[in-house]
Amino acid sequence: MTTWNQAVGAYGERCAVRHLIGAGLRPVARNWRCAAGEIDIIAWDGPVLAFCEVKTRRTDTYGSPAEAVVPSKARRLRRLAAHWLADTGTTADEIRFDVISVLLTEGGPARVEHVPGAF
Repeated sequence: MTTWNQAVGAYGERCAVRHLIGAGLRPVARNWRCAAGEIDIIAWDGPVLAFCEVKTRRTDTYGSPAEAVVPSKARRLRRLAAHWLADTGTTADEIRFDVISVLLTEGGPARVEHVPGAF
């Protein structure tokens, strides 16, 4: 990933966190990493623990950002969630996997779409 892409991704994650907080979720971790990969955001939505994948794009020329979450990415996030739960000792009665799309717009605010339980 280039420095420019990292900056775009970091901005998208900040937009996603603001959106989640505004929607009443409580983030507990950002950019959690282990040898198997990274989880962008982990947040409580009431009693439900949400593992969030954030996809940021500058244009929708190649589809929406959410379309970049392919089945292999979903499987990987499920495995990472199991690692996080084991590593932290956190328990939750219910977990879900969300996708947050951030589409940057010229001269305006980013467009954020949150899909709870995307997969």
